[in-house]
Amino acid sequence: MENVLRPLVVVGGSVLITLLVGWLVDLLLRRADGRHPDTPLWGLLRRCRIPLQLTLCTALLRGSYTHTRLELINDHRAGIGQVLSLVLIGASAWLVVRIATAVVDSLYARYAANTPDPARVRRVRTQVTLIQRVVTAIVAVVAIGAMLLTFPAMRTFGTSMLASAGVLGIVAGVAAQSTLGNLFAGLQIAFGDMVRIGDTVVVVDGEWGTIEEITLTFLAVRTWDERRITMPVSYFTSKPFENWSRGGAQMTGSVFLHLDHSAPIEAMREQLRDILGECAAWDGRDWSLAVTDTTPSTILVRAVVTAKDSGDIWTVRCAVREQLIGWLRDHHPYALPKIATAPAVLPPEEWPDPHRPAHEKPSDRDRSPRTGLG
Repeated sequence: MENVLRPLVVVGGSVLITLLVGWLVDLLLRRADGRHPDTPLWGLLRRCRIPLQLTLCTALLRGSYTHTRLELINDHRAGIGQVLSLVLIGASAWLVVRIATAVVDSLYARYAANTPDPARVRRVRTQVTLIQRVVTAIVAVVAIGAMLLTFPAMRTFGTSMLASAGVLGIVAGVAAQSTLGNLFAGLQIAFGDMVRIGDTVVVVDGEWGTIEEITLTFLAVRTWDERRITMPVSYFTSKPFENWSRGGAQMTGSVFLHLDHSAPIEAMREQLRDILGECAAWDGRDWSLAVTDTTPSTILVRAVVTAKDSGDIWTVRCAVREQLIGWLRDHHPYALPKIATAPAVLPPEEWPDPHRPAHEKPSDRDRSPRTGLG
């Protein structure tokens, strides 16, 4: 009878204590979260319940499994202890990562709630993300190393390897030069405030998009057409790139139109003002329209508009371009560029007088300014 009750007491007691402690900790965290709703830490720590229970249960079994006095367990005592040790190390690492993530997420949430500057929030978010990845990587490496050291053969191997650690470090550094370069580049990006999650950037071949993810080795850019460009983080520390979000998300855009020399510039300014007044994406900061260049056949008109971010500036530019061209087509078709091999359409104020006798020679006022034809 004792051979049956003793294993049940050991295993059942470990499971019961684990469930009781898990329930008690979760109850305390719920109460703390209810008393301090402005602090998200207690609610985030509730995610640690499963790794906590697994760690506690494994630790209890690791310390008491020999007291079961079962013949099967005694025959495989070393193997069972080895497995429990490996599980305990893995569960402990999982618990440490969950606690560190909860603390970091809590600090970031409080900072984001109390900081009105979106650029600073994105910078801290980038740093927090990389810190979490570094902590996870360190804990994983330590846990794997601890697991390997539980094997007697690995302990002997590790002792011999320490004697040549300097040589191995040099060899590993040379072999992993690219990986280590990306690792340090990721840390430089995080704490050098070069680029942040949520920034709008222009990278290789004029591709522009939003920084969606930053890891220790690569960076993902989500383009305007929802493609993802994966790039090594070392690209942003070794090559120039445009960051449209640095210094603020506000942007100024230009719309260029090639028009005839007779284009009504003043009327275009009035029309541009009306177009922007009806455009919800325009932020109202500034606008202008000017002739910036001329050629023998056309003039170059530039309309300058502003918006709060890169998405809105694209919308404003498209709206201005489309509506200005439509307005010129409907009301001032002579202002659109044409090939100079045919008579041009005269402006309204230069149309011939219908009451003039047909035999009268057209005056210079009725001639086309480019072809000389009446």
